[in-house]
Amino acid sequence: MIAIAAPHVSPSGGWQTYREAYSALGPDHRDRTFVVLGTSHYGHPDRFGLTRKPFGTPYGNATPDLRFIDELADQPAVLMEDYCHAFEHSIEFQVVFLQHLYGPDIRIVPILCGSFARSIMNGGMPEDNEPVCRFLGKLGEMAAREGNSLTWILGIDMAHMGARYGDDLPAVANRGEMQEVEERDRLRIDRVLASDAEGFWERVKDRQDDLKWCGSSPLYTFLRAVPGAKGTLRGYEQWNIDEQSVVSFAAMSFIR
Repeated sequence: MIAIAAPHVSPSGGWQTYREAYSALGPDHRDRTFVVLGTSHYGHPDRFGLTRKPFGTPYGNATPDLRFIDELADQPAVLMEDYCHAFEHSIEFQVVFLQHLYGPDIRIVPILCGSFARSIMNGGMPEDNEPVCRFLGKLGEMAAREGNSLTWILGIDMAHMGARYGDDLPAVANRGEMQEVEERDRLRIDRVLASDAEGFWERVKDRQDDLKWCGSSPLYTFLRAVPGAKGTLRGYEQWNIDEQSVVSFAAMSFIR
C-alpha cells in the first residue's frame, strides 16, 4: 500500500472518512517519508508550493525531508510558498493525523498543488504547460527511484455545491440534486481508482468543472507521478457545511 487519499474538510464533519483513510496505514509505514499533496487554495495556478519549515502542531514538530524538497526546489513550476503553507489546512490536517499514528517526528515532503485552471477553462492537459510537465516528470522519477521508501498522502475534497459556492440551488447532502452530484463524483473516482489520468481529467474538464472539485490537481499530480497505482474506495460522504451548501469527499487507498 503506497498511498491514501483523505479529506481536508473540517474533521468535525469528515471524521468518518478520515478514519477510513488513515486506518489503511499500518506499522510498516512508520519510517517512510510521507509526500503530502494538498490542494493549494491560495497559491498560484500551475505551480507547486514547497516549504523547508517544520510543521508545528500540538503533537510537536514534523520534520521536512530536505533531501527531497531540495531536489524538487529548482523546478521552474516550484515556488517556496511559506506564507501559503502557514495558513493552508489541506496539508496541515494530514500532518496531525500522521503524528497521531506515528509520533511527532514524522518526515514529510509538503507540496501544495495549484489549480490547473487553464486546462479546465481552455482545454488541453495540465502538462501542456511546460513547467508543469517538467515537475510531473521529476516527481515521477523520484517516485520510481525511491519506491516503497515513500508513502503518498493526498489531502483532497471533491464537489463544492450550493449557496456558499455561488450556486442557485440550496444543497442538501444526499438529497435532490446532490444525488446526481454523487453519481458524477463516482464516475470521476472510478477513473482515479483505475489509474486513468486522462479519463479522470476529461471528466474534470466536463462543463468546466461545475462540480468545483478542489482536489483535482493533487489527484492528477499523483496519477501522473505514480502511474499504475490501483485504488480502492474506502468511503464516500457528503456533508452540509452550512444549511444550503455541501462538500463531498472520499477515502481511498492505493497499491502499486
